[in-house]
Amino acid sequence: MISRNTVRGARMLGLGAYRPRREVGNAEVCRLLDVDPDWVLARSGIRSRRFAAEDESLVAMSAAAGRDALAAADVDAGAVDVTLVATMSHTATSPQVATQVAHALGAVNGPAMDVGAACAGFCYCLELAASLIASGTADHVLVVGVERMSDIVDPADRSTAFIFGDGAGAVVVGRSDEPGIGPVAWGADGSQADLIVQEPTWRDRGADDAFPGLRMQGPAVFRWATTRMVPLAQEAMELAGVKVEQLAAFVPHQANARITDALARALALPEHVTVADNVVDTGNTSAASVPLAMHGLLTAGRAAPGDGALLMGFGAGLTFAAQVVRLPAVLAPPADAAA
Repeated sequence: MISRNTVRGARMLGLGAYRPRREVGNAEVCRLLDVDPDWVLARSGIRSRRFAAEDESLVAMSAAAGRDALAAADVDAGAVDVTLVATMSHTATSPQVATQVAHALGAVNGPAMDVGAACAGFCYCLELAASLIASGTADHVLVVGVERMSDIVDPADRSTAFIFGDGAGAVVVGRSDEPGIGPVAWGADGSQADLIVQEPTWRDRGADDAFPGLRMQGPAVFRWATTRMVPLAQEAMELAGVKVEQLAAFVPHQANARITDALARALALPEHVTVADNVVDTGNTSAASVPLAMHGLLTAGRAAPGDGALLMGFGAGLTFAAQVVRLPAVLAPPADAAA
């Protein structure tokens, strides 16, 4: 499906996911917002999300997802050459999450680093992994998207409190004779950085200020996403030499259901293309969104390993990325903390 002339010899070999144990419905998050749960559903398409407990740290969730991804790929942790962790919710500047994840898994034979590209972080890291493999620098790269958004969202902020959730997803990227990861279409637009910000900053925070919380200009973000992401998706398909009718699945960042629906309509997706929609019970998990959405499709039988899919991430920065891929293998039964 993906043109051999445009794709490096890399693909996602295995996928794992971790969803925190605690499910939080709209009624609970609305207690401090003075809004009705049905208003949240109508505005976002979200019914519930998961919030991580104290023991479900970024490292613990990443390691659980990574362990399952390695098992699904049948790759030993010692064979991982590079570990990349995409996250925007790490509340400590040091040490990085990735170094601790690599240690927890035993992936200690190569470098590890965090990538802070918000909701586009997983797609950014997927391109970095494919490039490392194409250059001959690595044979296997572990890519993790993980967030504890409940740590950085103000529970009384009506622009963000009902949107975000926690979780982790991970893939093992390795060499492949068959094309599996298309060239990326990506970019950044710092001119609109003020649409999604953490305020106050750590530097500006006074002694009596609340924990710096994420603030978002929702209507402006909606307009930007539904306008800018359509040509980005078309560019990714053109780079991969793929027509929309050749796709089996569309896996956009799970920002909210209204954005997903608008993108699907604008791309004129054929009926046979499955659209990821797990935002309804996962919420917006930022860098974990795309791998969790892939995992949801595969474990529900709505897509199969090897299917062609268009991935898309977009968020704070503003950052954005899209690529056509072949979906990876998952473990059966799925590893779900709530199961």
